[in-house]
Amino acid sequence: MAEETWHEARLIPTSGINGADEQERRATSALLAVVTAVREFGRGLTQPLGAPAGTIQTFIEVPFMLGDKRCYPDGLIRVSRGQRTWTALVEVKTGTNELAAEQLENYLDIARDNGFDALITISNEIPPSAGQHPTKVDKRKLRKVAMHHLPWSQILAEAVVQKEHRGVADPDQAWILGELIRYLEHPRSGALEFEDMGQSWVAVRDAVSAGTLRAADKGVADVAARFDALLRYASLRLGRTLGTEVVPVVSRRESADPGLRTAALVDGLVREGRLSGAIRIPNAVAPLTIELDLRAGRVALHVDVDAPREGRSTTRVNWLLRQLKAAPESVRVEAFAMHTRGPGAADLLKVVREDPNLLIQDPKKELRAFRIALTSPLGSKRGRGRGAAIDSVLDAIDTFYGEVLQHLKAWTATPPKMREVAELPEPTRPALASTALSSQDGAEPVDDADDADDSQGEADDPEDESAAVSETSLP
Repeated sequence: MAEETWHEARLIPTSGINGADEQERRATSALLAVVTAVREFGRGLTQPLGAPAGTIQTFIEVPFMLGDKRCYPDGLIRVSRGQRTWTALVEVKTGTNELAAEQLENYLDIARDNGFDALITISNEIPPSAGQHPTKVDKRKLRKVAMHHLPWSQILAEAVVQKEHRGVADPDQAWILGELIRYLEHPRSGALEFEDMGQSWVAVRDAVSAGTLRAADKGVADVAARFDALLRYASLRLGRTLGTEVVPVVSRRESADPGLRTAALVDGLVREGRLSGAIRIPNAVAPLTIELDLRAGRVALHVDVDAPREGRSTTRVNWLLRQLKAAPESVRVEAFAMHTRGPGAADLLKVVREDPNLLIQDPKKELRAFRIALTSPLGSKRGRGRGAAIDSVLDAIDTFYGEVLQHLKAWTATPPKMREVAELPEPTRPALASTALSSQDGAEPVDDADDADDSQGEADDPEDESAAVSETSLP
């Protein structure tokens, strides 16, 4: 038999998974075991949740009594450092299974009764932003116990970033972490990526195209929430590639009250047929704005860049064009002038390269900012694959960042240069005692009359005359 058909032995096999229970049990055991074995990865997951940087112990299916019934949380994490101990229960869901509010409230009661610190939930549900939880529970149960949620996509991103970018000191631990990554990336693990825009996506899309969508229609809020989840997943995916933390841009008010964000998305969807959001990439020139136009069937990405604060308008346009050498010609460039409102002068990059003056409407007004945008078709399908909305958005983000955004740099003023001071010549006459040389002094003028007097004095010197007479009297 050819070796190509042989299956390589794996630390965490994907074969033999029968049913959701076995899938959850294996995923939980694999994750918690690696959290214990790989110190850097374990601390990277637990410290943001409030755990100290100490020794980690993990357990699965720990039994607890809650009244007259016995409960089995999927796992338990204990972190100890000195006299301090931090303990959290873990509840895991895989595949399309969702967290149940009643079950979470029971585990919160168990954690409170046992003096535990937190409840950690893990599933494929992706909340709009970090810190939010996809399942609503009685807030009174959160007074003494914190509840945190980790999507599987976030755990996978953390594992990849730790192994590929931050590094793992021990080679064996790095290999173990790589085996977890390999397992989570396998479709049978149950750790799914963002794969569905929701069952209301097609109906809402068609209503937008027909101009009949209303804010009270069924599924509108769900589509808005799915869009925010897509932005969060796109951030995690891009951050996994770049080795850094990419996050959606959410205001403080929206973070404190997610309903405000949902209401704003629903309003934009009903009035304009658009869903809009932004993601922040560390050290990028500006946040990347992503807009889905359901009426036109387009996805548009843009970034706003401040123009240089010195130089002519043409100089400022050329400054931007030099940074867009690798950008595709279909990129749209728009220039905004000082003290003006509304849209500015805009054209495609291939046209602006030939004539930069097209972006200058009034040469007397300075340019204050540029907008670089790229549009592409928006998929219509709710799932994944060719022609799907999710893939069209992810591909557009990868293209725009790789060909445009990563090459842009903010303008910085040239630092001031030291003034060159010419060396002063030696004075031809004694300076006044009360006067010192200054950097403002130049070369002193030479007095012709003084030079004439000096030469005349030398000719009238009697010693020189006697010397001349004695020389002529010699035979």
